[in-house]
Amino acid sequence: MDAYTKVKLARSSSRPTGADYIKNIFRNFMELHGDRRFADDAAIVGGIGFLHDMPVTVVAIEKGHSAKERMKRSFGAPNPEGYRKALRLMKQAEKFRRPVICFVDTSGAFCGVGAEERGQGQAIAENLMEMMTLDTPVISILIGEGGSGGALALSVADRVWMLENSVYSVISPEGCASILWKDAKRADEAAETLKLTAQDSLANGIIEDVIPEDDIGSKGYYRMIREKLYSEIKILKEEKDLTGKRYARFRAFGSSGEEAK
Repeated sequence: MDAYTKVKLARSSSRPTGADYIKNIFRNFMELHGDRRFADDAAIVGGIGFLHDMPVTVVAIEKGHSAKERMKRSFGAPNPEGYRKALRLMKQAEKFRRPVICFVDTSGAFCGVGAEERGQGQAIAENLMEMMTLDTPVISILIGEGGSGGALALSVADRVWMLENSVYSVISPEGCASILWKDAKRADEAAETLKLTAQDSLANGIIEDVIPEDDIGSKGYYRMIREKLYSEIKILKEEKDLTGKRYARFRAFGSSGEEAK
């Protein structure tokens, strides 16, 4: 399957969204709202739930399924208040020693004038900085699109996983083609060049695992992810110098390994 076909699959409205994962994986989920500064951003759903017997904080970018839902959720493009809400919940999780689980699915952060006026770039940068030093286990799963800083703002984690037909890139193929060749119709060529598939990310050491989608959306599928998360968090809870290893993980990107030491 070529890269652009995977981009189309990642964008499909029939894929499970963040809310679907929350509903089917966690017990007694209680959504929390607002960034305590401006508003509540519907593009990010966050709150507290139980992963088996373990209390966790869950943050998910939500696109919605129907046209009406997608409009309400800004098509999964968070505003700065969404990222600030996410950070508020993650800092709360750190305080109460709850692991953090993020589900990422966005073409990128919202790029409207209002978002820029309210500090979109700063909100993303604060998430990157604060998540790097968050003293509690963090796992992020890319379940669809992982676009630009909008995705990275929830992906500074100890473990980053991708579904096999998800994508992770600094820019959309259409945007890349428009910049490089002044022709968005060359998006399929750009997709190959960007190395944005889950398999590319695994080969380049950007993620730790690729999750198969054979039975995506089934009870067995959600059960598999639940058990995988539970097992990995138990391992992370025993780690020494968790934040140091997280820093080293990202520091090693693009290096031979020696430079990161």
